[in-house]
Amino acid sequence: MRLEVEENDVDDVLLPPSNFSMVEDGIFRSGFPRPANFPFLKNLNLRSIIYLCPEPYPEENLEFLRANNIKLFQFKIEGKKEPFVSMPKDAILDALKILIDVRNHPILIHCKRGKHRTGSLVGCLRKFQNWCLTSVFEEYQRFAGMKSRTTDLQFIETFDISLLRQCVYSIIYQYQGYSQSKRRLVYREENLQKPQPTSV
Repeated sequence: MRLEVEENDVDDVLLPPSNFSMVEDGIFRSGFPRPANFPFLKNLNLRSIIYLCPEPYPEENLEFLRANNIKLFQFKIEGKKEPFVSMPKDAILDALKILIDVRNHPILIHCKRGKHRTGSLVGCLRKFQNWCLTSVFEEYQRFAGMKSRTTDLQFIETFDISLLRQCVYSIIYQYQGYSQSKRRLVYREENLQKPQPTSV
């Protein structure tokens, strides 16, 4: 009987994807989710996933998204290992527009290992949130570890966040009444076309 209870307890364990972390309320980051991670992700009540790799999404992952009504936004960013090759600015900007739209929250950002591409996107988000560069770089390096890339840090440092502030969605910060310590990003609606999710 005791063995059966322990086996049931093991079955109930929720396993997060590698490098999983909360970025802030409603925004999460991780490495590539595996089927063993699906029960954990289901508990997050995700509305959207930002996928930053060029490879097709696995069918078993697509089935999980369909079953849970989760939108997939794919930005085909190559995993660059060569020196002096930077992130594509336009792809990061488009991903940021999806990321800061609270209508897509809760949202998960991931690439293959949740380090470089994900770290670069989160780093640009932090700049938009007016973090100092020291804190932005510390967060990037905490997830990248020994594989931190100078080109990623340079991309984050030089990324022109005014491009996002001037985008057609008229993004504004607004304090919500439930907590003065929490800020949520809110869109003012425009009669303009939005980036479309990948069909799943």
